[in-house]
Amino acid sequence: MAGNQLNGAYYGPSIPPPPQPKPRRHRNDDGCGICSCLCGCVRGCCGCIFNCILGLICKIITTIIVIIVILGFIFWLIVRPNVVKFTVNDATLTQFNFNETNTLHYDLALNVTVRNPNRRVGIYYDTIETMAFYKDVQFANQTLGRFFQHHKNTSFLNPVFKDKQVVILNEDQNKEFDKEKIDGVYGIDFKMLIEMRFKFGWFKIGHAKPKVRCDLKVPLKSHNGSSSLGNVFQATECDWDYKWRLWH
Repeated sequence: MAGNQLNGAYYGPSIPPPPQPKPRRHRNDDGCGICSCLCGCVRGCCGCIFNCILGLICKIITTIIVIIVILGFIFWLIVRPNVVKFTVNDATLTQFNFNETNTLHYDLALNVTVRNPNRRVGIYYDTIETMAFYKDVQFANQTLGRFFQHHKNTSFLNPVFKDKQVVILNEDQNKEFDKEKIDGVYGIDFKMLIEMRFKFGWFKIGHAKPKVRCDLKVPLKSHNGSSSLGNVFQATECDWDYKWRLWH
């Protein structure tokens, strides 16, 4: 009975057929390898060219900097530039008083020396604007003529300020003025705005705009030239800063 059951028809679930191997696609391995090789070569060449260009630029910049430093050092050895010196040697103040309308009447004459200590550099003074201040308030100005100063030379400037000007002072400044009036010595700031060029041999090698400041203590003198309290003006060296560039 059992054998007949085993040899009879099978009515269970169907048995799936064994999986068939998928057909292999033949890829163009040779073409892809060539493309990859070409891409790698292009990337390698581009990187090599970029590195070469970058290295060349760095070398050029370094060479230019070295040349500039060497030329600057040689120029300094030849020229040995020195700072121009400004000094107020004398100041004559014969009038300096306020009236009831805050108008300052003044008469101030200065003698200024300009010393060029350079052995090989001459100086063109293109513009010279002189100004006088009292308590940080400008009360006078004068434009002086242009001139050329040779090397190892001393030039003289003689600005004269004579006029009247409204000058408003605060309470503290008025007290300082009253004290200076008693002492017979006034604190006056003298300033100059200058445009200059430098000459070395046949060449004009630079351009500068110095700002010169001189803090003066000027005694009031009578019209006969003597100080009422015996005060004497002391020669005063000026401070200055400047904007300088090599080419105009």
